[in-house]
Amino acid sequence: MIAHPQPQLMTPQEYLEWEEQQPLKYEYMNGQVFAMTGGTLSHNSIALNLASALKNHLRGKGCKVFMADAKVGVSKNGPFHYPDVMVTCESRDQTARQVVYHPCLIVEVLSPGTEHIDQGKKFRNYRRIDTLKEYVLIEAETMSVDCYRLNEKEKWELTAYSPEETATNETDLEVHLTSVNFYCPISLLYEDVVFPGDNREEFVDS
Repeated sequence: MIAHPQPQLMTPQEYLEWEEQQPLKYEYMNGQVFAMTGGTLSHNSIALNLASALKNHLRGKGCKVFMADAKVGVSKNGPFHYPDVMVTCESRDQTARQVVYHPCLIVEVLSPGTEHIDQGKKFRNYRRIDTLKEYVLIEAETMSVDCYRLNEKEKWELTAYSPEETATNETDLEVHLTSVNFYCPISLLYEDVVFPGDNREEFVDS
């Protein structure tokens, strides 16, 4: 999802009350609100593939899986973001109606317009969430997944998954999300995705 800043400044409570009345979704950082616009079809497919697989994996385990319409709060005072996928296993979030505050896993699907924000400002904000154990960045235009995990020393470590960096083929390469003990082949994340230069798209003449 791509965010565009709006001129008004708001308090966190003003933002939460105001946004509920808006037709669009808005993120909130440092008193500023940012309108969210739609992503690509590939972006949508990747998020849906992962969310569906996580939903099946976590069914009956006391966890909730959310997609892009669900808001996460770094604190009660913000910032507030809309991750592409997130999971919370905290009892404090089980009855939440407006904001999730205690996720263990957050996933962003990257696009050229959001890559620097997701890797920079958002990750700095997300690291302040004390329940967060994993932050995952998935490329939309190439088969590549970067997984940042909090280790035993409370340091963030990067594990990269990409067929180009391994000796295995893309079907055998497994992505492991340790925060929810989830394994899946990287090809599952990219099911139905059309990459740039791929000729699978069909065009219908009007």
